[in-house]
Amino acid sequence: MDDINLHYRFLNWRRRIREIREARAVRFQERYKRMLKDGDTLSYHGNSDEVGCYVAPRPLSKGNCYFEVTIMDTGVRGTIAVGLVPQFYKLDHQPGWLPYSVAYHADDGKLYNGNPVGQQFGPKCNRGDRIGCGIYTDTFESGLTTVFFTKNGKEQVGSVVVPVAPDGLFPAIGMHSLGEEVRLDLQAEWAQDEDDSVMMVDSHEDDWGRLYDVQASGTLLEYVGKGKSIMDVGLAQARQPLTTRSHYFEVEIVDAGEKCYIALGLARRDYPKNRHPGWSRGSVAYHADDGKIFHGSGVGDPFGPRCFEGDIMGCGIMFPRDYHSDSEDEQDDWEPMAVRPKQGRVQNLVYLNDIDDEEEGDDPEQDQEGRKVTVFFTRNGKIIGRREVMVPAGGFYPTIGMLSSGEKVKVDLHPLSG
Repeated sequence: MDDINLHYRFLNWRRRIREIREARAVRFQERYKRMLKDGDTLSYHGNSDEVGCYVAPRPLSKGNCYFEVTIMDTGVRGTIAVGLVPQFYKLDHQPGWLPYSVAYHADDGKLYNGNPVGQQFGPKCNRGDRIGCGIYTDTFESGLTTVFFTKNGKEQVGSVVVPVAPDGLFPAIGMHSLGEEVRLDLQAEWAQDEDDSVMMVDSHEDDWGRLYDVQASGTLLEYVGKGKSIMDVGLAQARQPLTTRSHYFEVEIVDAGEKCYIALGLARRDYPKNRHPGWSRGSVAYHADDGKIFHGSGVGDPFGPRCFEGDIMGCGIMFPRDYHSDSEDEQDDWEPMAVRPKQGRVQNLVYLNDIDDEEEGDDPEQDQEGRKVTVFFTRNGKIIGRREVMVPAGGFYPTIGMLSSGEKVKVDLHPLSG
C-alpha cells in the first residue's frame, strides 16, 4: 500500500513540475501579430488597414532597463511606434493607444500615453534612426515609473511618468503600413552622466560625418541595411579627412557576416551613400571579399589577398614633402601625430621617399587640390600595395562600406597617435 501511495505522489510531483514549466513558458513568450520576425528583424506583414504589434517576452527591470529599435525601412507611411505595454496587450492596437501603455511614434513625433490621441513630443524619425526607450527604476516599487525616449543613442527626446501594470512594462513595437521594417536590440545599454544626470549612450558617432545603414556603438560599426542588392550599401564616412598630421587608419573585421562585402578606402566628402568605396569617381578602396582594388570604377583590379574575420585592414596616404591642404588649417581638433607606431603596426609613411616614389617634374606651385598622392593599403600591419591617385577638392575622407547581413568592424581612426 505504501508503494502505491508513493507511486501516486511521484506522478503528482511530475505533473506539478510540468504545469510550472508550462506556466513559465507562457509567461516568457514573445507575442506578435501581422509581423514577420527573422532573428532580431521585424517587418510589417499586413494590408496597411490593420495594426501589427510585437511584445517582448520579458518586461524591463532594474537589470535590463533600456532597449533600442533601428528603423531599417519606413515603408509607405513610416507609422512605426516604440514603447512599453502590459504583457497581454491587444496586438491590433498601436503601443500607447490603450491604458497602461506609452509609446513614441516615428511618423509624427508624438507621444501616446494610454490614449489614441497623441501629444507633440519630439522630432519625427526616418530610415537609419535609432529610437531608444528606457525606465528609471528608483520609484518602481511605488507603482509609478519614469519612461524616457532617445533618438540615435545620445539625445534624450523626453520623459513621462506612467503607472506600472501589475505584470510590468514590456518592450513593444507597432507598425501600420507596407514595407516597414525595424531591427530590435533588447540588450542595448545606456549610462548616466554623473555631472548633469543627462542620459547618454556610449557612442563614437561624433567621429563620423555620415552613417548610412551603419550603426555605431563605441568603435564598433555594424551593418543594419537589407543587404539584398548592390543599392543596399551601408556607408560610414569620417568627419575629418586624412592629413599629414593624421594620415592612416585601420579596420578590424569583427564579423564577416554572410558575404564579407567589406570595403576600406578613401572618398570625396560628397560620395554617393549607396555606392561602395572605390566604385565611383573620387574614391579608391580595397575590398575584403575578393582582394581587389577599386579606383573610381565598378570593375576592380587584382591587388592583394582576401581578408577574413580577425584580419586588420589599413589605409593611408604618403604625401609629397611640400604637400599642404587648406583642410588642415580648418581642423581645430587634430593633434600632432607621434611617429612611434604601435608594436606590430604599419610604420609611419607620411612622406614619400624622395628617390624612389616622388615623381619628377612635379610643380610645387600647382593647386593643392588635384595633386597626386600615393595611397597605400595594409593587411595585418604589412603593406600589400600602393596606388597613385588625385586628391579630390576638400581632401580624402576615411570611408568604410558594408553590404551583407551581420558584418561588423572595429575602427581605429588614429592608430599611430599617442
